[in-house]
Amino acid sequence: MSDYLSSEQNVAVAAVRRACKLTTSVFNNLVKGETLVKGDKSPVTVADFSAQAVINTILLRAFPHDPIIGEEDASDLRTNELLRTRVVDLANEALSEKPNVEAGEEPSWGIGQKWGADDLLAAIDKGNYEGGRSGRMWTLDPIDGTKGFLRGGQYAVCLALLVDARVELGVIGCPNLPLDPSSPDGARGALFVAVRGHGTHQLPLFPTLSADHTHIPLRMPTLALSQLRFLESVEKAHAALDTNARIAEVLGVTEAPARMDSQAKYAALARGDGNGGVYLRLPTGVGYREKIWDHAPGSLLIEEAGGIVSDSRGQSLDFGLGRTLGENFGVVAAGKAVHAQILEAIKGLGGAPGI
Repeated sequence: MSDYLSSEQNVAVAAVRRACKLTTSVFNNLVKGETLVKGDKSPVTVADFSAQAVINTILLRAFPHDPIIGEEDASDLRTNELLRTRVVDLANEALSEKPNVEAGEEPSWGIGQKWGADDLLAAIDKGNYEGGRSGRMWTLDPIDGTKGFLRGGQYAVCLALLVDARVELGVIGCPNLPLDPSSPDGARGALFVAVRGHGTHQLPLFPTLSADHTHIPLRMPTLALSQLRFLESVEKAHAALDTNARIAEVLGVTEAPARMDSQAKYAALARGDGNGGVYLRLPTGVGYREKIWDHAPGSLLIEEAGGIVSDSRGQSLDFGLGRTLGENFGVVAAGKAVHAQILEAIKGLGGAPGI
C-alpha cells in the first residue's frame, strides 16, 4: 500500500469489504430464499440501503468533515417500518463484527458496535451532498448493477475519494468476479484499489489468511485492434449497443462482445480479462445524464492501470459538475495504443447518439 492516502485506503477497503459481505448475505438469504414476483426489487432495496448505512457510518466516523455523494436517501425508511427494521438489523450485523486489526481496521470507525435506527438513517442521508469543484468528497454506489445482483451475476460496491473534482482514490468490490480470470470457476470475490500516481491493485475481497492482504499490481495489456473485445452493459437502455456493433465493424473487431453489469467492467478491463480491451458506454439519446458514482472509481482503475478514459469526443470526464457528468457524450475506456483509433471510428460514424 502506498503512503499517499494510506488512512483513506484502509477505511475505504474496510467499508467496501463489510458492505460486500452484507450484500452477499442478502443475496444468499433473501434473493435465494424469497419467491420474487416480476419487478420485485425488495431484496436489492434492502441491500442498497444497508450497504450505504454501513459505508457512510464508517466514513463519517473516520472523516467526519468529508461530504458524501451517495445514491440513496432514507426518506422511504422513515415511513416503512418493516423495511427500516430489516435495514437496521443488516447494517448492524455488518458493523458490529469486531475490527480486523490485521486488515488495519480501527474501532474508532464505528465498527465493533451496534447503532440505533436514527443514527443509521442519518448516516444514509449524509449521501445527499450535491458535489462541486472544490474540496474533498466521497462518491458511493452501494450496489452498482442491481439487475446483475438479482440474477446472481456481476455487481459492484463502488467508493471513490475526490479532491477538487479529481478522483484520487477508487475502491471497487466485486463479490461475483473470479479472483483469477483464467479460472472462471475458481474462487470469487475480488477487490480493486487505485490510488492516483500509485497504480491499480487487486486483492481478495474476503481474505482468510494474512497473505490474502497482498496487493497484486495490475497493468492493462497492449492489444492491437484485431485483438480487441468490447466490454458492454447488459441492458440496452444503458448504452447504445447497436452503435457499438457498428464501431466494432469499422475497427475490424470480430470477437463477440462481453456483457456484464456494473463497474465490474472497469475492473475486468484493468486486469485484461479475456482480451477485453475496450469499454464503450455511449448514450442512447439526448438528455441522458451519467451519475458520477457510476464512473469515478472505475475511471481511476483504468488510468492507473495504464489506460485512458474519456467521453466519445476525447474530453476527460468532468466530476465537478455536481451529482452527474452533465449532458455527457458517453464513456470510452481503452488502452493507450487503441484509444485514439476508437475515437476516430466513433467520429467517422457521426459520433455517439446525441452529438
